[in-house]
Amino acid sequence: MAGASSTSPLLPGKPGATATAAQYARCASSAHDELRSFRTCLAWLCVDHSSSPRLAAAGSWAVFLLLAVAAPAAVVLIGAADDDEDPAAAGRPFDAQVQVSLTLAASLAYVSLRALLRRAGGLRRLLHLDSLRRDSDDVQAGYAAQLARSFRVLACFVLPCALAEAAYKAYWFWNRYSSQRRWAAAAACAVEVASWVYRVALFFMVCVLFRVICCLQILRMVGFAREFGRFADVATVLQHHRRIRDQLRKISHRYRKFIVCSLVLVSASQFAALLATTRPHAVVNLATAGELALCSLSLVAGLLVCLHSAAKITHKTQAMTSVAAAWHADATVHAFDNDQENPDPDLPPTAGYLAPANAYRVAAGDESGTDDDDDDSRSDTSSSLDDPKYVPFQANNISFQKRQALVTYLENNRAGITVYGFVVDRAWLHALFMIEFSLVMWLLGKTVGIS
Repeated sequence: MAGASSTSPLLPGKPGATATAAQYARCASSAHDELRSFRTCLAWLCVDHSSSPRLAAAGSWAVFLLLAVAAPAAVVLIGAADDDEDPAAAGRPFDAQVQVSLTLAASLAYVSLRALLRRAGGLRRLLHLDSLRRDSDDVQAGYAAQLARSFRVLACFVLPCALAEAAYKAYWFWNRYSSQRRWAAAAACAVEVASWVYRVALFFMVCVLFRVICCLQILRMVGFAREFGRFADVATVLQHHRRIRDQLRKISHRYRKFIVCSLVLVSASQFAALLATTRPHAVVNLATAGELALCSLSLVAGLLVCLHSAAKITHKTQAMTSVAAAWHADATVHAFDNDQENPDPDLPPTAGYLAPANAYRVAAGDESGTDDDDDDSRSDTSSSLDDPKYVPFQANNISFQKRQALVTYLENNRAGITVYGFVVDRAWLHALFMIEFSLVMWLLGKTVGIS
């Protein structure tokens, strides 16, 4: 990437810190900016192509083919050869299925990540850092906290899986091979664990990036909700909503293929695992199916991160319609509360209609939220569009027609994450769950006789 024209960070270093306009004049990347952790992680995954693109791309593909394709294929072939020589010692009957599922998931993540970086024009634009200069200090501070927290989320998913896989591989190799082959077994164990961690981390990396981008839009929606109380200007509200809508449309177009392919891949993997474990005479215990359970848990967790983030931002965005409707109703009901014969001197003069005597409700931005499904970002993005807060509001400058036009616009332009025209909201998730559940029950009815 080109050198930075300024060494000051794009995001404020501490939550609540203010920044001058000069701090947001830089668009190029720096080696020591706020994305250095992301670039380090991408470099370890061999996906960073910032320097010498041809050489980096060749090395990236070489590492990917080695760890995600060649190593799993060798494991499956060697395991099959050993099982043919000694069928009684066969201990991993589901190993081929596990390796294929993880390789396909890693291939999908690798291709998607390269396409995302190329389409967006780099990691900075993919994370929408350049557009943050138009956001408030609260949004910038909250997004900085989410960027710092994202690696803890990534570690919470990858590290337990890596430790469990390392323990499982060590136990299996120790019991499978004799003392004369322990060094070869140790080398094979290290290669298998490295391949496992590489593929799982690659898949979770794309999911965590999508979660971080959705967190930014949630922060923007909270700031957008404040616009009703702070500015009370319909044109400003429309401008902010169109900006957020355009951002969500870009995110949907960039990630829709990954979400759909991940959904199909994970569903097919789980159905294959269900068929394998419910077939007649299948030996299912911790030693034989532990790796299969760990693979299923990893893939399902990554998919749920994407679906939860998409449904959450869609829910928050669509909740703005109810906020605007409540604002419009409150302003209209209290428009003529002031007695015309005995006017209240404390109320402002009439301008088109009287201002409301009380305040109206808008979404809270600095109080703890009460959304039950927000269990992973309660402290950072705890502001909920459903939590009311009273803010003084002067409505004498907004006509009824403008407010009605704004509510009608929001009702007919519900923004959110879409997948080929289908909005990823709670109703979509409920329908998806019922379809999957029905298929599972049908499959169990055909295999083990559940009716």
